[in-house]
This record gives sequence, structure tokens and C-alpha cells, in this order.
Amino acid sequence: MLSPAHGVLVTSATLADPALDDPFALAEMRTGAARLPQAPKVLRLVSPFDYANNAKAFVVNDVGKDDPRQVAAAMRELFLAAGGGGLGLFTAIRRLKAVHEKIAAPLADKGLALYAQHVDPLEAGALVDIFRAEEDACLLGTDAVRDGVDVPGRSLRLLVFDRVPWPRPDILHKARRARFGGKGYDDAVARARISQAFGRLIRRADDKGVFVMLDAAAPTRLFSSLPEGVTIERVGLVEAIEATAAFLSEGGT
Repeated sequence: MLSPAHGVLVTSATLADPALDDPFALAEMRTGAARLPQAPKVLRLVSPFDYANNAKAFVVNDVGKDDPRQVAAAMRELFLAAGGGGLGLFTAIRRLKAVHEKIAAPLADKGLALYAQHVDPLEAGALVDIFRAEEDACLLGTDAVRDGVDVPGRSLRLLVFDRVPWPRPDILHKARRARFGGKGYDDAVARARISQAFGRLIRRADDKGVFVMLDAAAPTRLFSSLPEGVTIERVGLVEAIEATAAFLSEGGT
């Protein structure tokens, strides 16, 4: 790939991992750049957004992530507190469908449309287009939605993870894990996924957003890649709901 090129530029908001002594070390290994005759030049730029004032992040410590009823109730009440504009992210299609079945009707009763990947007969891109167009709709999705959403403005103002997005232990991951650092590699993958998802919330200077993780066991170390100024608060569900409503309401801080 490099031989006919004058140069190659690789850009991504999640290339660097600030939890590592060398933030670009893992990216260089995964891309093969570490094996080039000349070391690649690296550049990390600070975001221009005011995350400290425009974003909140919570880990809810009293929801049983393995109980679909608790997860569904938590997601429903958070979506209602935000008045819509909520994106629910799942690491398993089965859990997504179980939550959709439980919250679609209650949200509809409150005037909030709910769309879902793997439930609605539309591709992920079409669902995101609908979600973007309807300011108070909600959307449930998995990896493709987490990594492929660009929804600036109020249409996406709340993001809820059902649990930590650890990598699946398939054959490819096991080989990479053995080569790239074992448990530390698992952490790096989860950090990048969380960072990628968080980046969906704030797409322009006047955006406001709330990030919620419904997994009390989520290690604090996984949030070190969130933007500077974002502090993770570990709270109960009621406090998270109240804080979400207050922060996203007009004049909320």
C-alpha cells in the first residue's frame, strides 16, 4: 500500500490511548506502522469543545445489568427524562430486542418514537437518518450504530450503554490479545469503544449531552480516554434520571 504513495495519513479520534505510556503504541502495532523502516510521525490535537460544561457522564450503580427488566426500566426512564433524543447501545442483539419489547409501547404512550436496529426492517444508515430528522425520537443499536452515527444537535442528547463493550473472545481477538498485551489489550479495546461512543454526543460547539453506563462493575480505568474536563460520577438510577432531566432542560447546568 505504501510503495506507490508519496505518504499515508491515518486519522481517527480514537487512535491515541492516553492510558498508555506511549499513547500511539497500540495504534502503531495494529496498523503495522511499528514495523516500517521509518517511525511514523504522530500528532494529537486537543478538541475545541467545552466538554466540562456541555457534557455529563454517569455510571449507574444500582441497576442489575443481567436483568432485562431493570435495564429496560432504566433506559425507559432516562429516555423520558431527556424528552427523547436518546441512543441506547447494546453489546448483544438478544438484549437489545428484549429491551425494545419492554419499552416501545411506554415510550409511544408519551409521544416518543422508538427505532431499533435488528428489529425495524431498515439498514442502520436509514435508521440513523430517521433518528437525526426526528428531534425527539430514540434509537437502539449495536456496534454499527455506535461507530457510525453523526447526529449533531438535540436529536442526540443522551447516550446509554447497557454494559461495558468488552471485545468478544473470538479466534481473531484471542490472537490479537496474545500479541498486543493480554488483559491490557482488552482494556484498550473497551476504552476506544467507549470513547468512540462518547464522541457521538458532542458534534459541535453548542451541543449538550449526557453519557450513562448501566454497568456498576465498569472499571474507572476504562474512562481515562474520555475528553479532558469530563468526570465520571457513580450514582444511583434516580439521581442519574434527575440529573439528566436538569442538565438537558433549558438553562440546565
